[in-house]
Amino acid sequence: MLSEPAEPPLPINLVDPKLYSDGDPFALWRWLRANDPVHWHPPTELPGFWALTRYEDVRTAYRDAETFSSAQGILLRPAEHGEDPGGGRTLALTDPPRHRMLRGLVDEWFTVRSVRALEAEMRDVTRDVVDQALERGSVDFVADVAARVPLYVICKMMGVPRGDWERLYTLTSQAFGAADPLARRFAHLDILGYFEDLQAAKAEDPADDLISVLATARIDGAPLGAEDIILNCNNLLVGGTENTRIAASGGMLALLEHPEQWQRLAEDPALLNTGVEEILRWTSTATHIMRTAVRPVEIHGRRIEAGDRVTFWLPSANRDETVFDEPDRFDVARQPNRHLALGFGEHFCLGGMLARVELRLLYGELLERSIRVEPDGEPTPLASIVVNGPERLPVRLTA
Repeated sequence: MLSEPAEPPLPINLVDPKLYSDGDPFALWRWLRANDPVHWHPPTELPGFWALTRYEDVRTAYRDAETFSSAQGILLRPAEHGEDPGGGRTLALTDPPRHRMLRGLVDEWFTVRSVRALEAEMRDVTRDVVDQALERGSVDFVADVAARVPLYVICKMMGVPRGDWERLYTLTSQAFGAADPLARRFAHLDILGYFEDLQAAKAEDPADDLISVLATARIDGAPLGAEDIILNCNNLLVGGTENTRIAASGGMLALLEHPEQWQRLAEDPALLNTGVEEILRWTSTATHIMRTAVRPVEIHGRRIEAGDRVTFWLPSANRDETVFDEPDRFDVARQPNRHLALGFGEHFCLGGMLARVELRLLYGELLERSIRVEPDGEPTPLASIVVNGPERLPVRLTA
């Protein structure tokens, strides 16, 4: 059993968005790792849950899909919202064997070989985005650079016509960035409606793209239902854009705050691969991931019952001092770097290789062209318990 914990540095409320915009969650996570690594968080406007903050506990739970299920949702939701509509139906919200079947449909698109085959086109997309930002000079790195590169790439892979890329850019910006919850909801509905029409067209006239794969797929001899296809299209869009957008912008902020690390990359481009891994660890873009226990389990003397919600706090796991040397130091040459930013086990991020290449191409483009990136105002942190990074990052780009 754990000994009686000392007093935490501040009240424990991991679901208060202000903790992430105005507070210091890392101090709280550090205390939890040391004193209460399997913390019971009482209900607020969200249901009660267990919080895992140590690296090894998170890694072990990630790997145990038979105990910790994704099918009931992977994010904390208010009880009145009910179950996630994608539960048991999408790549992110299924358990084996269904998860493996769905993943098997699209896995080939995200292998090293497939991503490398797309690299020239990804480089062109990146160059165009950087050129546009450079022409404007003063931009929001989040919206004008980091959001556009992964969105355009996943649109191309999914088979979204080039003429619709800007439409989806606008809709995703509203769906994930609008202050008004109603505006966000309507944008999400518009995205689903867009994919409803596109998947129907692809079913009639399939092409060499991800939506065509889903629209013509069969699992156990049966086709995917239209609603399942639409939900998985949305899943691919979100998975293919959000993590990279936040990692790219959070990484840029880290490099601005640690200019000596940017200088190291400029002087030794061979460090770009380890630099990307450190950016992924440092940003840890998913603040929490949730699982639901399907059978009782005990961790560090705490009994978790079947049906309990269990959350993994990834930024905490990736700063665990028992795993990472000087975890609060940003080091583009860090090795080893076995971070959990892209998940682990059954649900290791499908687009992990894609994200790494997109980050490498973006920073490589800035470095190769000796483009200077300077702060042009104060960054605005996201007030979110879901994603971790800047909401706005005003910068000035000069050749």
